[in-house]
Amino acid sequence: MKCQIRKWEQSDAKDLAVALSNKKIQDNLRDGLPYPYTVQDGAAFISEMLSADENETFAFAITVENRVIGSIGVFRQGNIHRRTAELGYYIAEEYWGRGIATEAIKQICSYVFSKSDMIRIYAEPFAHNIASCRALEKSGFQYEGTLRSNAVKNGEALDMRMYALVKRDE
Repeated sequence: MKCQIRKWEQSDAKDLAVALSNKKIQDNLRDGLPYPYTVQDGAAFISEMLSADENETFAFAITVENRVIGSIGVFRQGNIHRRTAELGYYIAEEYWGRGIATEAIKQICSYVFSKSDMIRIYAEPFAHNIASCRALEKSGFQYEGTLRSNAVKNGEALDMRMYALVKRDE
């Protein structure tokens, strides 16, 4: 199944709300997302992404057959890490296990490295999220270590894994 990444459109808010109103997805993301996730929440997120500085925030919808099935973004860090960016993404549950995350990760990393001065993109999935870790590995990211008890999610201290792709590795 082939996916494409593209800039967000306001009309994507409904598909975004459907994908994010899933506890299994939200359990693997950072806190702060409303649950259930509404069309209005999606519209606000899309507006924020469309108005963001395009040299700091690289945010895209993940689509299959023109339908939004997820989100992917690369976010520039600051100060001495100004040429490093954090990657985040999710895919609607019905599309899990089809290689879509891997393909979307490859697409956004290629885009960011070719359109910016970024030299490193990293991701920190929860260690128990084996599918996400595997998608990063299949996209060329290198495992750099486990960040023990690095986050508290749903009241539980969780390990995270550090992965990175350096421009010269691409």
